[in-house]
Amino acid sequence: MVEESTRVTNPVPTGDDHVDTALRPTSLHSLIGQEQIKQNLEILIAAAKRRSEPLDHVLFYGPPGLGKTTLAHVLANEMNVNIKITAGPAIERTGDLAAILTNLRAGDILFIDEIHRLGKAIEEVLYPAMEDFALDIVIGKGPAARSLRLKLPHFTVIGATTRLALVSSPLRARFGAVYRLDYYDIKSMREIVRRAARLLNVPTEDSGIDEIACRARGTPRVALRLLRRVRDYSQVKGDGVITRVYAMEALQLLAVDPKGLDDVDRRVLSTIIEKFNGGPVGLATIAASISEEPETIMDVVEPYLLQLGFLDRTPQGRVVTPQGYEHLGFAYSRDDKQQPNLF
Repeated sequence: MVEESTRVTNPVPTGDDHVDTALRPTSLHSLIGQEQIKQNLEILIAAAKRRSEPLDHVLFYGPPGLGKTTLAHVLANEMNVNIKITAGPAIERTGDLAAILTNLRAGDILFIDEIHRLGKAIEEVLYPAMEDFALDIVIGKGPAARSLRLKLPHFTVIGATTRLALVSSPLRARFGAVYRLDYYDIKSMREIVRRAARLLNVPTEDSGIDEIACRARGTPRVALRLLRRVRDYSQVKGDGVITRVYAMEALQLLAVDPKGLDDVDRRVLSTIIEKFNGGPVGLATIAASISEEPETIMDVVEPYLLQLGFLDRTPQGRVVTPQGYEHLGFAYSRDDKQQPNLF
């Protein structure tokens, strides 16, 4: 099994990504890409400021590494308020959430990453806090127990999730604004890599930037990680300038192909083609065949393959498309005729 932390194209944050914090944009003006979301957020911020009110609750969802946490920090900076950061798995008891909520001040932002992993009991406490800005506490046990309601200052909850379907309907309903972050286009990726290289004081050529941007899977976090690895290679093997040649050699050494696929991505496609005649095949079967976790394939590998059009999800299972065959160099020979409809 390949450890996820060793994959350079893994969009989930690792300890090596601490430098990315310094590269994050701090305002909507400096944010690159996601134009439609930026326009909506500009209106949301301007309206809240005009009414002198906190922001409405916001939920961001989409694949990892696209900037959900960055957007939360940008909103806090634009509103000039404090931001408290936590994660769904970190809030284990209702008392943990109560302690966080009672320490918030008016206008503050509470950012909850992986909000789909909140426990049911935690959500029950969060509902009145988001809707009525009140905290219901039960004091005592048994017949002597009594309920106490504490008023909370008006604050904003910003949630982030990669699995919107796992966020319960009552919780989703309490967010006034829900935005999906999608993969970035090549133009935006070039600008992100160029900006990061400038902030890191790394000399580059446009052709080197293009090579990194094209292989970054439309994900800023992956682009920054590839930039650091190519920078290391160019400093060791050359004069420190990131050129197309050094970028190609470094990324080939990392087993990242021109489309941004790494060894795990190619193994998923080749396994479906070679062992299961191109599909359809179930997710659990694929995971067992390549010794990976089903969640890893579904959350990290599949979204990008679907985006490229190399993989299809059908009711019967996963199917490799003709484009996927072509990319791996296999001849597409599957009988793609539909079975006759009995009705």
